Amino acid sequence: QVRLVESGGGSVQAGDSLRLSCAASGRSFSSYIMGWFRQAPGKEREFVADISWSDGNTVYADSVKGRFTISRDNAENTVYLQLNSLNPEDTSAYFCAARSVSSGKWDYWGQGTQVTVSS
Repeated sequence: QVRLVESGGGSVQAGDSLRLSCAASGRSFSSYIMGWFRQAPGKEREFVADISWSDGNTVYADSVKGRFTISRDNAENTVYLQLNSLNPEDTSAYFCAARSVSSGKWDYWGQGTQVTVSS
Protein backbone atom coordinates (compact mmCIF):
# COMPACT_ATOMS: atom_id res chain seq x y z
CA GLN A 1 0.00 0.00 0.00
CA VAL A 2 1.46 3.31 -1.09
CA ARG A 3 1.60 5.97 1.57
CA LEU A 4 2.70 9.58 1.37
CA VAL A 5 2.87 11.26 4.75
CA GLU A 6 3.56 14.97 5.01
CA SER A 7 4.85 16.77 8.07
CA GLY A 8 6.50 20.03 9.03
CA GLY A 9 3.69 22.52 8.61
CA GLY A 10 2.94 25.19 11.17
CA SER A 11 2.12 28.82 11.92
CA VAL A 12 4.89 31.33 11.23
CA GLN A 13 5.46 35.03 10.68
CA ALA A 14 6.06 36.65 7.31
CA GLY A 15 9.70 36.24 6.32
CA ASP A 16 10.14 33.00 8.27
CA SER A 17 11.07 29.60 6.88
CA LEU A 18 9.69 26.08 7.15
CA ARG A 19 10.75 22.69 5.84
CA LEU A 20 8.07 20.25 4.81
CA SER A 21 8.75 16.53 4.57
CA CYS A 22 6.99 13.80 2.62
CA ALA A 23 7.79 10.24 3.68
CA ALA A 24 7.01 7.82 0.88
CA SER A 25 6.49 4.07 1.32
CA GLY A 26 4.81 1.06 -0.19
CA ARG A 27 6.61 0.76 -3.53
CA SER A 28 9.74 1.76 -5.40
CA PHE A 29 9.57 5.37 -6.55
CA SER A 30 12.69 5.24 -8.71
CA SER A 31 10.66 5.88 -11.88
CA TYR A 32 8.40 8.46 -10.31
CA ILE A 33 8.10 12.22 -10.16
CA MET A 34 7.39 13.57 -6.69
CA GLY A 35 5.49 16.82 -6.39
CA TRP A 36 4.19 19.40 -3.97
CA PHE A 37 0.87 21.15 -4.43
CA ARG A 38 -1.02 23.61 -2.29
CA GLN A 39 -4.61 24.64 -1.83
CA ALA A 40 -5.91 27.67 0.01
CA PRO A 41 -9.53 27.86 1.22
CA GLY A 42 -11.88 28.64 -1.66
CA LYS A 43 -9.13 28.28 -4.25
CA GLU A 44 -8.09 25.61 -6.74
CA ARG A 45 -5.23 23.29 -5.90
CA GLU A 46 -2.07 24.61 -7.52
CA PHE A 47 1.24 23.08 -8.48
CA VAL A 48 4.24 24.21 -6.43
CA ALA A 49 7.23 22.10 -7.47
CA ASP A 50 8.27 18.63 -8.51
CA ILE A 51 11.41 16.53 -8.65
CA SER A 52 12.44 13.45 -10.55
CA TRP A 53 13.35 10.72 -8.11
CA SER A 54 15.91 9.23 -10.49
CA ASP A 55 17.92 12.24 -11.68
CA GLY A 56 16.82 15.05 -9.39
CA ASN A 57 15.53 17.35 -12.13
CA THR A 58 13.24 19.99 -10.66
CA VAL A 59 10.39 22.20 -11.85
CA TYR A 60 8.94 25.16 -9.94
CA ALA A 61 5.88 27.34 -10.19
CA ASP A 62 6.81 30.95 -10.99
CA SER A 63 5.23 32.10 -7.73
CA VAL A 64 7.77 30.18 -5.62
CA LYS A 65 10.94 30.28 -7.74
CA GLY A 66 13.86 31.55 -5.73
CA ARG A 67 12.05 31.05 -2.42
CA PHE A 68 11.16 27.35 -2.28
CA THR A 69 13.50 24.42 -2.87
CA ILE A 70 12.46 20.82 -3.46
CA SER A 71 14.89 18.02 -2.75
CA ARG A 72 14.91 14.29 -2.05
CA ASP A 73 16.77 11.85 0.11
CA ASN A 74 16.84 8.52 -1.67
CA ALA A 75 18.10 6.62 1.34
CA GLU A 76 15.25 7.91 3.51
CA ASN A 77 12.62 7.77 0.75
CA THR A 78 11.71 11.31 1.69
CA VAL A 79 11.04 14.43 -0.35
CA TYR A 80 11.47 17.88 1.17
CA LEU A 81 10.17 21.32 0.39
CA GLN A 82 12.16 24.17 1.92
CA LEU A 83 10.00 27.28 2.18
CA ASN A 84 11.90 30.56 2.65
CA SER A 85 10.76 34.18 2.75
CA LEU A 86 7.21 33.12 3.46
CA ASN A 87 4.40 35.61 2.99
CA PRO A 88 0.70 35.46 3.88
CA GLU A 89 -0.15 34.47 0.28
CA ASP A 90 1.69 31.18 0.92
CA THR A 91 -0.91 30.19 3.51
CA SER A 92 -2.34 26.89 2.29
CA ALA A 93 -2.62 23.20 2.89
CA TYR A 94 0.42 21.63 1.22
CA PHE A 95 0.12 18.19 -0.35
CA CYS A 96 2.71 15.70 -1.50
CA ALA A 97 1.94 13.69 -4.64
CA ALA A 98 3.56 11.07 -6.86
CA ARG A 99 3.17 10.11 -10.50
CA SER A 100 4.90 7.73 -12.83
CA VAL A 101 7.34 9.41 -15.22
CA SER A 102 5.25 8.11 -18.14
CA SER A 103 1.94 9.29 -16.68
CA GLY A 104 0.39 12.72 -16.76
CA LYS A 105 -1.81 11.88 -13.80
CA TRP A 106 -0.80 12.21 -10.18
CA ASP A 107 -1.59 8.77 -8.84
CA TYR A 108 -0.88 9.11 -5.14
CA TRP A 109 -1.57 11.89 -2.66
CA GLY A 110 -0.79 12.57 0.95
CA GLN A 111 -3.21 13.96 3.50
CA GLY A 112 -1.68 17.42 3.56
CA THR A 113 0.01 19.67 6.10
CA GLN A 114 -1.12 23.21 6.92
CA VAL A 115 1.11 26.24 6.55
CA THR A 116 -0.19 29.51 7.96
CA VAL A 117 1.77 32.73 7.52
CA SER A 118 0.77 35.86 9.40
CA SER A 119 1.90 39.38 8.61
